[in-house]
This record gives sequence, structure tokens and C-alpha cells, in this order.
Amino acid sequence: MEKERERAKTNGYPSPIHADKAASDKDYDAALRYCVQYIDRIAICAGTHNENSSLLLTRLMAENNISPNDERIYFSQLLGMSDHISFNLAKAGYRIAKYVPYGPVAAVLPYLTRRAQENTSIAGQMGRELSLLTAELQRRKNDLKI
Repeated sequence: MEKERERAKTNGYPSPIHADKAASDKDYDAALRYCVQYIDRIAICAGTHNENSSLLLTRLMAENNISPNDERIYFSQLLGMSDHISFNLAKAGYRIAKYVPYGPVAAVLPYLTRRAQENTSIAGQMGRELSLLTAELQRRKNDLKI
């Protein structure tokens, strides 16, 4: 984010990065509303660890008479993070996809680190998930030393 903001400043264009998490959440939720409004032309994979955004989508689905198991809408979270969201949505009949980053450890570690840093701002959701992710990062670092 810092690099992109600096690039925008250097090149004289507005930063494409949201000013804060609240602005990001607001636009994400607006995108969900838009997608549901045009569900006849759009499929949704709601990749978020935000409980409120997930709840919003379930409400929008109910308001628009969209079945929880509609094949045009999936909820998705990173495996090991916000698993309680995935579990509860699946239990209620919604379609869930857990994603697992893969590839060379040197390429995957920076991605996982960014996800952990981003998600520490989600109050009340990250205690256990962050501990698990930190342990996995340490395990992978140890594997690099072999």
C-alpha cells in the first residue's frame, strides 16, 4: 500500500488505495449490493474475512429471494483464517470455498504475511487464526533452513 501511494504521489495521480479500512469496507459492501442487484448477469465469490460483509450478503440474498445454495454465489476465506465464518455459513447451507495459497515458499510467505497484517485490524476475529498462521509461517521458515 505504501509503495502504491508513493507511486501515485510521484506520478501525480490520486492514490488507488483506500484511505482506511472503513472506506474499503464501505466500497466492498457497495460492490456486494451491486452484484446482487445484477445477479442475473454476475456471479459472486465473496472473498472476505469480514463478518459484517458476510452477514450483509446473506441478508441481501434473503431480501432478493436468492437461495443460500444458489450456485452463482460463494463465500470464500483463506484456509485457517475466519474458519468460524466458513463453518457457520456452510452449516446454514451457503456455498463455501476455502482457498489455499500454494507455490514456492519464497513467493507464498510474503502473501501470507500481508494477509496476517491486514487481518489484525479486524477486532475480535483474529486471535486463534493469527496464532495458527504465525505457527505455519514459522514452520515454513524452518523448512527453508533445511
